Amino acid sequence: QALADRFVEAFAEYLHRVIRTDMWGYAKDESLNEEDLLKIKYVGVRPAPGYPSQPDHTEKTTMWNAIKAKELAGITLSESLSMIPAASVSALVFAHPQSCYFAVGQVGKDQVQSYAERKNMELELAERWLSPILNYERD
Repeated sequence: QALADRFVEAFAEYLHRVIRTDMWGYAKDESLNEEDLLKIKYVGVRPAPGYPSQPDHTEKTTMWNAIKAKELAGITLSESLSMIPAASVSALVFAHPQSCYFAVGQVGKDQVQSYAERKNMELELAERWLSPILNYERD
């Protein structure tokens, strides 16, 4: 499993490079060494659901439906929204030169209420999915 995870992460890095240099071509002349890649010196980002810049795992269902991941790639989501098979990755890709990684900080109840309303989601469910970043105790 660990080897499969490394392969899929390496392929994600490779695919992101192909997107930057060939498919979208916004960084045609990119020539980065391994150190530059690790320091994220390339243009664009690929944040993934569940990571600090996109802590809400429920957006995976939106992504899965939009790209038909189950039908076209056979990748499904568990009840906890883990990807199956486990050696799978997903991300959004942003090409803008000013795009950067960031972390969503702690959120207050008013923010979660607003977010839940905009997602048409029950507050309790939103709180459950966002529990690692809540700055308050749930009722």
